[in-house]
Amino acid sequence: MEEHPAYGHRRVALALGKNKKLIIRVMRQNHLKPKIRRGWRPTKPEDNNRPETRVENILKAICPICQNVVWAGDFTYLWFRDRFWYVATVIDIYTREIVGWHVANHHTTSLIMDAFSNALRLTKTTPKYFHSDQGSEYVAGAYESLFANNQTISLHSRKSSSWQNGHQESFYSQFKLELGNPARFNHIGELIEAVHQQIAYYNQRRIHSALKMPPMIFKNIQLQKNAVHNTAFKYQFIYSSTMRNSV
Repeated sequence: MEEHPAYGHRRVALALGKNKKLIIRVMRQNHLKPKIRRGWRPTKPEDNNRPETRVENILKAICPICQNVVWAGDFTYLWFRDRFWYVATVIDIYTREIVGWHVANHHTTSLIMDAFSNALRLTKTTPKYFHSDQGSEYVAGAYESLFANNQTISLHSRKSSSWQNGHQESFYSQFKLELGNPARFNHIGELIEAVHQQIAYYNQRRIHSALKMPPMIFKNIQLQKNAVHNTAFKYQFIYSSTMRNSV
C-alpha cells in the first residue's frame, strides 16, 4: 500500500490474486486503510445563472465496444505557490485511459482545447462523441468549432449533475490524493512533470476497479482480440470466396 496508497481491499485483492474476505481480515488486523480525501472545487459564479444548453445527452444510451468512440473531458485544480493551477484531462470511457491532458494557470476554453488537441496528437484519431459538463469552457464557440472541424459530436451532462460525467469524476477522486502535496515541489516544471508521471501511473500500473486491470493493459488485450477476430474474418471471407468460385 506504500506504492498504491489509495488501494482499498478490492484492488489489493486483485493485485495479490487473493480472496477479498482474506484481504479485509488482514487489513483490519494490521489497521491498514486507503488514504481518502475529499476536497472543495472552485466554481465560476457566472455558470450558476447560465441557462442549460440544448444539447441532448445521449451518453446513457451509448455502450461503446471499442476505443475512440466516446471521450469525456473535465478539469481539476492544484494550489501551488499562492495560486491555482488547472489540470484538464480527456478520458476514453471504454478503455478508461487518459488519452490527453494539459496544465495551465487558467481554466478558460484554451485549457480545454489544448487538452483535446493533445489527445488528438497522441491517439492520431478523433472520437465520435465527446462528453462533458456544462461549464462555460465546454460550451464556448471556439470549442464547438474544434469539435465540428473534427466531426465530433458534443454531449453535455445536465447542470449540477456531476455524476453524469462519472468517468472523469472517478479519475479525479483519487488523482490529487495519489499525486501528493504540490508544496513539495520547487517550481511549476516539477509539478507538471509529477502530473505527467501520475497520469502514466494511472494508465499503465494502477488497477481500475471496473476493468480489474490498468487501462493500458485492458486496451492492449482488446486490440489483440480485435486483431485475431479481423484475421479470422479475413480468412473466412477468402475461404468462402474460393468455395463459391470452385462450384
